[in-house]
Amino acid sequence: MKRVFIVGAGGFGREVCAWLRSLPECGVDWELIGFLDDNPNALMGYSTGLDVVAPVSGFEPGVNDLFACGIGTVSIKMSACKPLIERGARFLTVVHPSVTLGPRVKLGEGVVLCPNVTLTCDIEVGEMAMINCLSSAGHDVRIGAWSTVSAHCDLMGFVELGQRVFMGSGARIIPGKKVGSDAVVGAGSVVIRNVEDGLKVFGNPARVFG
Repeated sequence: MKRVFIVGAGGFGREVCAWLRSLPECGVDWELIGFLDDNPNALMGYSTGLDVVAPVSGFEPGVNDLFACGIGTVSIKMSACKPLIERGARFLTVVHPSVTLGPRVKLGEGVVLCPNVTLTCDIEVGEMAMINCLSSAGHDVRIGAWSTVSAHCDLMGFVELGQRVFMGSGARIIPGKKVGSDAVVGAGSVVIRNVEDGLKVFGNPARVFG
């Protein structure tokens, strides 16, 4: 049986632990082993039934090892997971049973879809992207690799997110707009015009800040 490690033992990692246990494959195709985290005390005060079994740094994936990403912050997610991938790690694509997936939705390796996410049709989600609870994407949306879409976000039809984009909770993007790679959309923002690479926007309507 395959062994599954959750990368990151913070708050989102603990959530991913719960989502993994809800999957029918758990205990059948693979078993949860524990968390990888460079902080051995990351789970202090929490009863997850699993432990931090090893640091991320230097961990060598075995042939029977699989991984699930439990980190939402884009820069930390990349710094933890990319070296593992370079050492041969294979990441699970985690889709909670409550997710609604329409026709012709393509999910990259390592994607995490949290409870009650809705992806309607003709959508592409790049590798290692994450979409949190109750967020939705309309037809023809493209979400770039390593991006994080927080809870309660709304990506309307033909929206495009570049790579490594972070969307804060409750953000919305109106149809057809593009958010460039490495951009940040602040919580509660409403994007009504294209956002260039690397910019941070916030507000309703969203404006450049910082």
